[in-house]
Amino acid sequence: MSSDAVILPEDPALLKAMIAALQAENARMSATIRAHDQLIQSLRLRIAKLRKQAFGKSSEKVEREIEQLELALEDLLIAAAESTTAPVEDAADDASTSANDATAERKPRRRPRVSDTTPRERRELDPGTCCSDCGGDLRLVGEDVSDMLDLVAAQLKVLQIARLKKSCRRCEKMVQEPAPSRPIPGSMASAALLAYILVSKFDDHIPLYRMNEIFARMGADIPDSTLVDWCGRAMKVLVPLIERIEADVMASDLLHADDTPIRVLDKSLRDRGLGKGVKKGRIWVYVRDQRPWAGASPPGAVYAFAPDWKEEHVHRHLANTRGILQADAYKGYAKLYDPDPDGTPRLREAACWAHLRRDFHDEWSKTKSAIAREALDRIGAIYDIEREITGQTADVRFAARQKHSAPKVDAFFAWAERQLALIPGKGDLAKAFRYGLSRRAAFSLFLEDGRVAIDNNPAERALRPIGIGRKNWLFAGADTGAETLARAMTVIETAKLNGLDPQAYLADILARIHDHKINRLDELLPWNWAPNATSNAEAA
Repeated sequence: MSSDAVILPEDPALLKAMIAALQAENARMSATIRAHDQLIQSLRLRIAKLRKQAFGKSSEKVEREIEQLELALEDLLIAAAESTTAPVEDAADDASTSANDATAERKPRRRPRVSDTTPRERRELDPGTCCSDCGGDLRLVGEDVSDMLDLVAAQLKVLQIARLKKSCRRCEKMVQEPAPSRPIPGSMASAALLAYILVSKFDDHIPLYRMNEIFARMGADIPDSTLVDWCGRAMKVLVPLIERIEADVMASDLLHADDTPIRVLDKSLRDRGLGKGVKKGRIWVYVRDQRPWAGASPPGAVYAFAPDWKEEHVHRHLANTRGILQADAYKGYAKLYDPDPDGTPRLREAACWAHLRRDFHDEWSKTKSAIAREALDRIGAIYDIEREITGQTADVRFAARQKHSAPKVDAFFAWAERQLALIPGKGDLAKAFRYGLSRRAAFSLFLEDGRVAIDNNPAERALRPIGIGRKNWLFAGADTGAETLARAMTVIETAKLNGLDPQAYLADILARIHDHKINRLDELLPWNWAPNATSNAEAA
């Protein structure tokens, strides 16, 4: 019982007054909670709308507004959780909540998902062998088990490498084990520490000055300049491996491609007094992902930086690539689709139905056009077929598409031509129809080859880490910094695509690569890698 109950007055009138005051306070708090709920829902809806605007066409202004709204939403949800002990709606729920969801009843939080490989520690609470009431013997009839998620904090330790010197009693020869190779010769950084730094910077997007503060809390003052040096020299060690990843992925005859802007410091602009000394570069990604059609080649992603958006960069990136390129309508790709002198195109264009669908979705969101709605329904029916055949072989996918998808695609374009003749030619809806009709062959290529995807989503997913990183850093430090970012993402994201923990992978690679034969470097590629049993035993 609360100690406050002891000081309650005995006068009924005073008690009634206190109850009335508490009821008024409760009503005020309830009104505040309702206002918070309404604000949270409005922020979610606003974020959802902005995301849909940015889905088809990138806009830095829209992206920044989304980021700020998400931060505001997060703060509100934390405040709401602080003020109540009852389960509230999961803060990780998708922000694309529909208008109907906004009025739905609250649902319980989703429980955290924990991998089966996560270590588990059992702690038993045993009442003993004797009954506390009568002293009789206790027998086990069952147990109640509940889980708590605990954290084992990261910890720095100093590895002292002691090389014992011994002399032979017979011949006086001195014997000593050679010093083990280090990832960075002459450096204190172990492979595991370098892997942690690389993944923290390039995958978790933690700036080095923040890592300096984190390491200081662990008991080591590592200057920013030292962290910079370690990062650069560790990346130099990985260059041969990254080049092998690039060569293997870019030799594929089926690639996804996309690009996104990145702000880059430019000293020459600042020296000339032009703006803030920041220019807009581009990061391209080229993805090989044969998993949707059970292909034999492993997945991989190659990132490349360019200081501008000129077509010469993609021509250089794809100089040795032949086959099919699935990408958006960036005009820099156009010459790559031109036929060679023998009439055979070096690259065939596969268009992205998701891009086309977004154009119609934007129009329907703005105007509630019945024509745009029908376009969405027709495209949705084609996607329904794709969901059924994902993971099937290319032959199975081809047969299903010829039987079910081809008639729907033909009907869509025939319907699109009729609609285009009936609507105003300068509107966004007409532009969407013309975009699809002018590239009909590219949109239909997936019907001719079971390996081709219906959209370019693998490349778009591969660019999401760049978008996440932009929330933590405003720009890359010069072109060289952006190039290093691209190389780091190539090895980290390829490891992730192959189901690896990038930190564990890099720690093992950095520990082994100096002693590994260069003609067997392919053994260390993410899709061929097997952990070093010796190093694992030593770590344990």
